Amino acid sequence: MREELIIAGFGGQGIMFTGTLLAQAAMIENKFVTYFPSYGAEVRGGTANCSVIIADSAIGSPVITSPDSLLILNKPSLDRFKPRLKKGGLLVLNSSLIEDEIKEHSGQVMRLPATDIAEQIGQVKVANIVALGKYLAIRKIVSQESVLQALEALLTGKKKELLGLNRKALIAGYEYK
Repeated sequence: MREELIIAGFGGQGIMFTGTLLAQAAMIENKFVTYFPSYGAEVRGGTANCSVIIADSAIGSPVITSPDSLLILNKPSLDRFKPRLKKGGLLVLNSSLIEDEIKEHSGQVMRLPATDIAEQIGQVKVANIVALGKYLAIRKIVSQESVLQALEALLTGKKKELLGLNRKALIAGYEYK
C-alpha cells in the first residue's frame, strides 16, 4: 500500500494542520509517512499546500510529482494541482468554494460542500477536517479512530476546547453522501 496525497488551499484554511493530523494518524498505525509543507509568500490568504505519503514500506522521497489523490479547498489550488493528478486518481474538492465542472478526469471526483457543512457545525474553520473526513471515508488509508487519537495529541492546552468541534467535523465529512 502506498498513497500519495496533496492537500491544498488558502493559507488560514488549516492545510498544514490537516497534513500533520493525517501524518500523525499514520504514525499511530505504525505506517511509514512523509509530510512536506509548502507555504505561499503571504501565509494567511496566500496559497498553501502539503504533500503526505503513507506507505507500508520505506519512502525514498517526500516529493510527489503525480499524486494518487488531491484534497482541494479552493479554486486556485484546483487549477494548480489537477493537471498533476494520476490517471484514475481521487479528487476531493470543496464545492462551497469551487463551482467549476470537472472535465477530462478519469478518476473519482467527490464534490463536498465542506465550508457549508463546517458553518452548520458552528465554525467555518473546520472545513479542512470535514474534507479530510470524506477523503478517509473513500480511501480508508488510516482509521477514523487513529485520526481522533491524533487530534487529541495535537489539540492540547488552550486548543483542547476545539476537540469536540473537530470530532464533529471529521464525522460529518466521513458520513457525507
